[in-house]
Amino acid sequence: MAGPGGGRTPDPGLRVLVVDDEPPALAELAYLVRREATVDEVVEATNAGDALRHLGSGRFDAVLTDVQMPGLDGLALARAIARLARAPRVVFVTAYEEHAVAAFDLDVADYVLKPVRPDRLAEALRRVRPPSAAPGPGSPGGGPDERIAVDLGGVTRFVRRSAVEWAEAQGDYVRLHLPGESHLVRVPLGTLGERWADAGFARAHRSVLVNLAHVREVRSDGGRWSVVTTGGARLPVSRRQARDLRTALATSGVAAAPLGPP
Repeated sequence: MAGPGGGRTPDPGLRVLVVDDEPPALAELAYLVRREATVDEVVEATNAGDALRHLGSGRFDAVLTDVQMPGLDGLALARAIARLARAPRVVFVTAYEEHAVAAFDLDVADYVLKPVRPDRLAEALRRVRPPSAAPGPGSPGGGPDERIAVDLGGVTRFVRRSAVEWAEAQGDYVRLHLPGESHLVRVPLGTLGERWADAGFARAHRSVLVNLAHVREVRSDGGRWSVVTTGGARLPVSRRQARDLRTALATSGVAAAPLGPP
């Protein structure tokens, strides 16, 4: 939007709700959030009940909440927020790493460990801002590049969605394949496919989801089609998925060859 003199009007600042049952931790986090140039207003709540009352009386862009709280904890609060008509993005701020997998299941914007570093907080707040009109790197859908929590022998690590070449169903889990590594996450492939459709992922097979940005080539062998990823994985394309995948590839500008019969 143009401002006076033809310049661009700055985007409105964020309205943030900060939730923590420990007053010193709440005061510290609220102080750090108020220091961020992207934030216009900070409201504090000492429990999930107070947080929901604030959410019911006004618009918020983000909720930064502790996880372990008496009564309704941060996980339950995030589930309640997800049911709101205009749900703000949620960021977990906690001293405990073991909730990271649950955070992924709840589609929270970020997971920040205490003690909170200002640079890490700034990154989390960037993730809750509405996506810009222009797609970001690795984000064909135009949204922020999601970070996925994966467990490595008791250590929680975060990987970028844009780095995932393909994903395969393994029961109620999905194995994410990245260059030189793979990780098992607790989410059905159907749920992941719907969630990542706008980020450039498409079904190649009922049990395979492929990142179109990582499709290197399309192959045909005796009428059977497959796609090859940048990492060298050759993924089968089912007849049922061929038409939709062909359309997705053509739209993304990846495919130079037809995929299956018209």
